[in-house]
Amino acid sequence: MKRYFKLFALLMIVALFASLSVQLTVAQDEEIVVYMQMGGTEGDPSTLARTNGARAAAEDLGITLVEQYSGWDPQVMIEQFRQAMAAQPDGIVIMGHPGEDAFAPLVEEAINAGIIVTSGNNPLPNLEAQYQSEGFGYAGADLYEGGYLTGRAMIAAGLQAGDQAVVYDIWSNESRSVSSRGLYDALVEAGLTVEQLDVSQEVDSDASLAIPVLTAYIAANPNLRAIGTQHGNITAVLPDVLQAAGKNPGDIIIGGIDLSPATIEGITNGWISASFDQVLYLQGYYPIQQIYLTYNYLIPGLHINTGVGTVTPDNIAEIAPLIEEGIR
Repeated sequence: MKRYFKLFALLMIVALFASLSVQLTVAQDEEIVVYMQMGGTEGDPSTLARTNGARAAAEDLGITLVEQYSGWDPQVMIEQFRQAMAAQPDGIVIMGHPGEDAFAPLVEEAINAGIIVTSGNNPLPNLEAQYQSEGFGYAGADLYEGGYLTGRAMIAAGLQAGDQAVVYDIWSNESRSVSSRGLYDALVEAGLTVEQLDVSQEVDSDASLAIPVLTAYIAANPNLRAIGTQHGNITAVLPDVLQAAGKNPGDIIIGGIDLSPATIEGITNGWISASFDQVLYLQGYYPIQQIYLTYNYLIPGLHINTGVGTVTPDNIAEIAPLIEEGIR
């Protein structure tokens, strides 16, 4: 009788483990759907590497990725968040450009609905602190530090106290101008005379429109010695600006951000002295990974600084092949 009891117990244990195995297999095969805000337009210089990083993470982790492009319009980002919530995905990756006041009620609603929310590129520190235990993290640069680093690299390229400079960026939006503030402060601390010139929404969405704006500015300011920006697409067109203004490489020292092919060509040919490298590929990869980790292992939000330095004529040759592949 005991033998039969032991055999029955053994069969029950085997059946239990078989049931658990099936449940685990089903859990592992569950589709995770993530909506992600990419920023500009698909394939543009400030967006391509981020998109490639997100796609790589989605492929590596078996995630269904839905990409959202806003032309950098904060209101479009808010609308995209509402659209994503309506689809009831497992996770949403947002950018902080609209600001915390605009995002706060929507993030609360999404998290209460069981959607994991995290952020990239432009931080939302208060929301990150509030919802970190639910998986709200940040993958992006320390923006002020990155701008300041760019400004210091511009000074090292030959600027001096008393030189005239302009920082062309989105000053009208506080959350969009943190990095520009760092650049501005670095130049001012070095004794330069620096003006802030605001980027319109039209230029923000189509950087080619910056060419006549800055060409006219150069014509009106013949002693201009430096142009700084922390707008990736504008950085890419600055060599065109200088050529349209009849300048030679080095006549006006340029400091920018990101590593588009046009920016790399500008650095290689001496038009751009330094560009802040915030490693956009990782800003695409890590938020997808964050949602995967929170979904499967309840990992809280991770704050990852992807900004590591500047690219200059001294180090461009080694990095250029990776940039051309859309990775750096």
